[in-house]
Amino acid sequence: MPYWRLSSFYLFYFAALGVLAPYWSLYLKELGFQSVAIGVLMAIPMATKLLAPYVWGWLGDRLGKRMSIVRLGSLLTTIIFCSVFWVTGFWQLAIAMVLFSFFWNAVLPQFEAVTFDYLGKDVSKYARVRVWGSIGFILAVIFLGIAVDLKGPRVILPVLLLMYAAIWLSSITIKDKHREAHHAAQPHILSILKLPAVIAFFLVCFLLQAGHGPYYAFYSIYMESVGYSKTVIGQFWALGVIAEVIVFIFMHRLLVRYGARQVLLASLALAVLRWILIGNFPESLATILFAQILHAATFGTFHAAAIHLVHHYFTGKHQGRGQALYSSLSFGAGGAMGTLASGFLWDSAGASVAFGISAALSLLAFVIAWKWVVNELKEA
Repeated sequence: MPYWRLSSFYLFYFAALGVLAPYWSLYLKELGFQSVAIGVLMAIPMATKLLAPYVWGWLGDRLGKRMSIVRLGSLLTTIIFCSVFWVTGFWQLAIAMVLFSFFWNAVLPQFEAVTFDYLGKDVSKYARVRVWGSIGFILAVIFLGIAVDLKGPRVILPVLLLMYAAIWLSSITIKDKHREAHHAAQPHILSILKLPAVIAFFLVCFLLQAGHGPYYAFYSIYMESVGYSKTVIGQFWALGVIAEVIVFIFMHRLLVRYGARQVLLASLALAVLRWILIGNFPESLATILFAQILHAATFGTFHAAAIHLVHHYFTGKHQGRGQALYSSLSFGAGGAMGTLASGFLWDSAGASVAFGISAALSLLAFVIAWKWVVNELKEA
């Protein structure tokens, strides 16, 4: 397995996310956009995940050339992103974001499928490769927070362009792993999608990511309004991902010992607690630090368990589309709806209400997962 080449891709991919997620809203605020406009623009990268991953996933499953898709998507993302250096109007920026995020969102699900091809039967060791993505995110949010304090939010543009270019360059070093031909008798993917456990799983993923909407769109703005500096805000983001890294190191043991379903349930329960704390105690440094540590659960353990379940639910020729559906319905549909809704709620209802709704969505997801989600489809 080309461990370091796979890991370098995750490093740069999530370093780019570490630039976009915490600081893009601050850049939009710098351009003069109000909360609703920021919410709409921040929802665009998530909304494009509704279609892009599945389209590219279908091609990947049909052609078997996943890394070609990854390279093409990475290159087009880099080229199109250059336009944001010149456009500042709402509609022009929205079009640019739709275009570059459409290709960016094509990349990760296909690369996840390639990673699992290399892992083979050692799927529980996925977290050991994915942990480098978390390290990239940490480095990005810490150093960029300092840079934004010194230079202002516009400094993120060249940094993000550099990260996109690095993603493309790292993809060139990785080849598709040769796989055995899939058996012609494998059932249609619709036969899997109709199962109650699979429907429940995707609904849980949708709800959890919808609950992340206020966090991804307004957390940095929220913390800034309380009085924290951009450097400190960057450290808050980094703390959450550091906790995630620690969990990833032991994730394969947790999955083996407790199973993906139990890990999923624990993650959802802790998500409820996290959103309540952030929404109601922003001025308490100790509380905010603890809430950020809970990112290890709301993203780290949840994502690892979800990827594990997708790999077991969607096998053979359905693997690429299974990963794409997970990305589309959770980070795409759920993230976009949560981010868009938070844009309308932020000024009118306030942070406490927005994060309270996030907690309620996570609680609903917990109930659904407890009742219907299973570790193996044969149990359904």
